[in-house]
Amino acid sequence: MEKDNTSNDLFSNLPKEILGHIISFLPNESSMETILISTRWRDLWNEAIIIYGTKQDITSVVAKFLTSFDDFDPLKHPRKLQFYYGEDNVLLATIANNSKLLLDFSPLKKEFIENIQMHYELQFKLNKQQKISYKSFTSNIFSLKSLYLKSISYLTSDVASSIISRLDHLENLVIISCNGLKFLSIDSNFELKKLTILDCLQLKSLHLKTSKLKSFHYRGPLPWILPEFHFNLSYAMLDFRLGPSCGNITTKDFDATLLTIKNSQVLTLCRWTFEELIWPSISPPYGCFNFYELRELWWIDSYYKDEYSMDALVIFLKLCPSLEQLFVTIDDESYSAERSNSCLIQATKCTKLEHLKLIKFMGFTSRKDEILLAKYFIHLIKGKLPKINTSDGSCLDLEFIQ
Repeated sequence: MEKDNTSNDLFSNLPKEILGHIISFLPNESSMETILISTRWRDLWNEAIIIYGTKQDITSVVAKFLTSFDDFDPLKHPRKLQFYYGEDNVLLATIANNSKLLLDFSPLKKEFIENIQMHYELQFKLNKQQKISYKSFTSNIFSLKSLYLKSISYLTSDVASSIISRLDHLENLVIISCNGLKFLSIDSNFELKKLTILDCLQLKSLHLKTSKLKSFHYRGPLPWILPEFHFNLSYAMLDFRLGPSCGNITTKDFDATLLTIKNSQVLTLCRWTFEELIWPSISPPYGCFNFYELRELWWIDSYYKDEYSMDALVIFLKLCPSLEQLFVTIDDESYSAERSNSCLIQATKCTKLEHLKLIKFMGFTSRKDEILLAKYFIHLIKGKLPKINTSDGSCLDLEFIQ
């Protein structure tokens, strides 16, 4: 049956002002989907303001860009900004749904990246109720809930700090691919709930002066993590598969971070992190430590000398009585210290997994290893056996492997 595009054409031919009025009646989640209707709609959403100036103008330009945007008429002003400053420098700003702002400082030329990796530090102070001296920062910019910062360099670190210090109600902060960033300090009294740091590969020290953080996602080499206040994370991604960024991080140094993930419901953890930094602190006779609230575990592991050892994972599972879903990833590029079973020799009370519903293997090169691991899991499970998916997408026949 031939598709009738008459209605699409009628809408696409309407004036921009009327299209914007129509979109204003749609929920935020649905309005952006109009981009799929036709090229006309897509062009309207991708329309960008182009401005030229200096680095010193960035703060005021971003403020004006934000305050001009109208949530109730999202096509009245473009939601994208291209601000060119200096030679080969551009800031790409994008306003997304649900009070989100993306600031991308990526250089125009890739070869320029090598020249911007001078080390620098960032000190972000959020929600401090400070007096605002910039009149251009009105209530619109204060209403931002989520800020994404990408490719900050030593050239733009002061600009980023200036902008973020004026966001009174920021709840979600994402920092991505900041070359040269060595020290990061985040000071937030009350409203920051989510923090994500991805691929800041030179970061050595992370100072967290936050008390309400509920979600923390980190991908990159493990830095010194210094939580000044205690907070209970519900969602924690500690993807340290690239290993430690400093060679002298000890179990004691990691204890404060360990306490923040104790009550997590969703956790990503690397084998080496558990073996070297967690297990020595919680193994007998030091006390009883369990992850009672953990429902979903993403375990990152690797082969060692072409063999897979399940010891660390099995020990960890015995600490997770409420676990419902388990995802095991093998990454041959993952950091792996010289393995020794000495830290895992001491017995751990065997906790039966009564709630496990799904096990998924990813990255395994040997079906034999998957079957062996599945067999061992079955001995830990009490009640109905879970569904087990293999790396190739198939499902293991549990009756066959028992």
